[in-house]
Amino acid sequence: MRKIFTVLTVLLFAAACQQEKETDPVETIINKAVQRAGKKVLDNATISFNFRDKFYKAKRENGNFALSRCSDNSCSDTLDVLSNTGFARSIKNKPVKLADSMTEKYSNSVNSVHYFAVLPYGLDNPAVNKELIDTVRIKGKSYYEVKVGFEKQGGGKDYEDHFMYWINTQDFTVGYMAYNYQVNEGGTRFREVYNPREINGVRVVDYRNYKPNEQYPPLQSLDSLFINDKLELLSTIALKNVAVKACPNC
Repeated sequence: MRKIFTVLTVLLFAAACQQEKETDPVETIINKAVQRAGKKVLDNATISFNFRDKFYKAKRENGNFALSRCSDNSCSDTLDVLSNTGFARSIKNKPVKLADSMTEKYSNSVNSVHYFAVLPYGLDNPAVNKELIDTVRIKGKSYYEVKVGFEKQGGGKDYEDHFMYWINTQDFTVGYMAYNYQVNEGGTRFREVYNPREINGVRVVDYRNYKPNEQYPPLQSLDSLFINDKLELLSTIALKNVAVKACPNC
């Protein structure tokens, strides 16, 4: 009887935790933002685009994924592919064996571009921790200020990085985001969305990329720094020739 009682207690506790998570306001905000970004399409689709001098294509289908990067649109030269099974490079259709350090480097660079291209898609992952910090106004619009971190287990190599998202309180689109990072001596960036457009049910955006004077200022301070012109514009991040095709024809 004691064993049955213990099992029932665990089950009831788990159910209560799940119900609490589902009714947590920040979970609701993130889920709406992810849906607004096009989750229904992106879960089973191919999205391709040009970014700077490379061609990228991501195929996601039933939990499987293949994120690729080519030196040209035909992928006839160098092709990098990061998938559920790992990373592979080929040159002129011939597999290339890489040192572990280079495999990690290329995997991270491919993943980074694909990750930022579809944000906030993926933030409903169980390994993502979210915290509603405040509701603020930027350029006359109201935003939920949401802090995002990652669990060590399932959070990826850069699980120690932190992000802040400013999510419009009316339509749940992301207007701004900020993050800090530890690689390459570390730093902080603030991104302003521009040129938003919808392509076959997926919201695609470009960014203006800013840098603060301080290496690691509090992320929640960056909207104020932005409003007061205290950030340095470093670059623009623009996706060209974006195409979205839903599976099973992807």
